[in-house]
Amino acid sequence: MENRQIIPNDNINRHELKCYKVLSIQSHVVSGYVGNKSATFPLQILGFEVDSINSVQLSNHTGYVGSVSFLGKVLEVVKDLKEENPDLMYVCDPVMGDNGKMYVPEDLLPVYRDQLTPLADIVTPNQFEAELLTGIKINTRSDAVQAMEVLHMRGIPTVVISSTELGSDKVLIALGSSNKNGKKIQIQLEIPQLPAVFTGTGDLFTALLLAWMTRTQHDLKVACEKTVNSLQDVLKTTYAHAKEILGSEDKFNSELLELKLIQSREFIENPIMHIQAFIV
Repeated sequence: MENRQIIPNDNINRHELKCYKVLSIQSHVVSGYVGNKSATFPLQILGFEVDSINSVQLSNHTGYVGSVSFLGKVLEVVKDLKEENPDLMYVCDPVMGDNGKMYVPEDLLPVYRDQLTPLADIVTPNQFEAELLTGIKINTRSDAVQAMEVLHMRGIPTVVISSTELGSDKVLIALGSSNKNGKKIQIQLEIPQLPAVFTGTGDLFTALLLAWMTRTQHDLKVACEKTVNSLQDVLKTTYAHAKEILGSEDKFNSELLELKLIQSREFIENPIMHIQAFIV
């Protein structure tokens, strides 16, 4: 996912205005909300123009970049755009797997690890993906910090591990680290878990983080707070909708748990700050 920033011509508007444009390269589904379907609407209502390239089009989830050849084309696009505009911000969500299992071919790992992520300004792996990228097994917070430092040493200024199992069965831990222009900051958020399995959350997380990092001038703490709080309220809205229809969590299925993005517009535009990040 890339962000191209354009300043309008002064002849059009004398004020210093910025128009943000995003090129989003992800999967597409006809029904449901993953990939570009999960990312585009939130970015648009937060004020971004979005151009989408669909890596694959499926009837429904799950979809992802599943071939080395396509990932190679993404690499070419990133290099070309960064050469044309060195100020362009590239956000990479290295979608490879979760919960200890890869769901893409293993030969995608070296492309993500050695070629794509080192070009990124922000990477947003989950715990398992951070382990794959760094070779560090994350059992403690110190392990997570070490993994983020490894990614910094590869030239990535901002690393956000979107979710880890370092909390409890009711709480997920998200961790972020920024090392930019000689300034370092590390943050942590505790995220209550809902008793359901959702899809498209990682895609939504990355889109929201891109938006809020841009709108807050790269304030990692505030951007992560707004991202997590928006996401949490989207999930609560989705969960409440499913429960209202069935009346019982035991019968939830993937169709009922499709993200209710349209119904959650107010939470995307104006996040309610239930969850606070703290600096560590």
